[in-house]
Amino acid sequence: MKAALVGASGELLHQARRATGRERGPDAVVEGILDFAAELHAYGAEHLGEPASAAGVAVPGIVDAEQGVAVYAANLGWRDVPLRDLLTERLGGIPVALGHDVRTGGLAEGRIGAGQGADRFFFVPLGTGIAGAVGIGGRVEAGAHGFAGEIGHIVVRPGGTPCPCGQVGCLERYASASAVSEAWAAATGDPEADAADCAKAVESGDPRAQTVWQNAVDALADGLVTALTLLDPSTLIIGGGLAEAGETLFTPLRDAIRQRITFQKLPSVVPAALGDTAGCLGAGLLAWDLLTTTDGMEVTP
Repeated sequence: MKAALVGASGELLHQARRATGRERGPDAVVEGILDFAAELHAYGAEHLGEPASAAGVAVPGIVDAEQGVAVYAANLGWRDVPLRDLLTERLGGIPVALGHDVRTGGLAEGRIGAGQGADRFFFVPLGTGIAGAVGIGGRVEAGAHGFAGEIGHIVVRPGGTPCPCGQVGCLERYASASAVSEAWAAATGDPEADAADCAKAVESGDPRAQTVWQNAVDALADGLVTALTLLDPSTLIIGGGLAEAGETLFTPLRDAIRQRITFQKLPSVVPAALGDTAGCLGAGLLAWDLLTTTDGMEVTP
């Protein structure tokens, strides 16, 4: 869990982290969130002269932001947790906003990060899986049912690798950091090899690594071109662990996208600017949207 007190312009006034504690079960995770938020609230009063006036929390999985309910998260094991109400009660009645972790990360990147000034952007973090956040006019679109932006489950290789979502050939099975790690471990015979090792091997000219890497880049470009055809963003923001490879990723990715577009306009393809604080900052911005002084927290599996 990453938590912060966030100022009006998105500045970090105080940060703290602690383990989610998911091994103790979903009820313990929820209690940990409530305790952590209460401690942060008290920290503001003691060290900054006043407690937070509103709170934001960003969680993974399926989220009903309108009702304030964390519907389901496989990695955390919870179902239908009324987090907004629980936090409002624990924090003395202040307004609380609940959001999805990737969309809140996208909100922060759009307002104060790599997408600042872009009217339309698409934020795609490449981590254990792949998700996305559709930014329009300074806000992030959730969709009618809360699934907008789920680019990781666009099928890019029909008949390909099965995905836990029930489809086969999904983008995240080919271009996520975990997918690259699996492919590189298989290529080297080293079960400990990961995507970062693959990127280093690409830079050193290893042909096996270059093949694994290019396969991932090609799949990612296929998915991104589908997304930009539908969304027409001015900026594509790529984050997550795989983006830490820098131009080892971005140079071939820009080339692959450029080769695939026809009538579409080529957007700017840029790295995320806020790193792993994006979700936490986005939670703070959600709270600022409710009121005027805030407390943001992101919970990750």
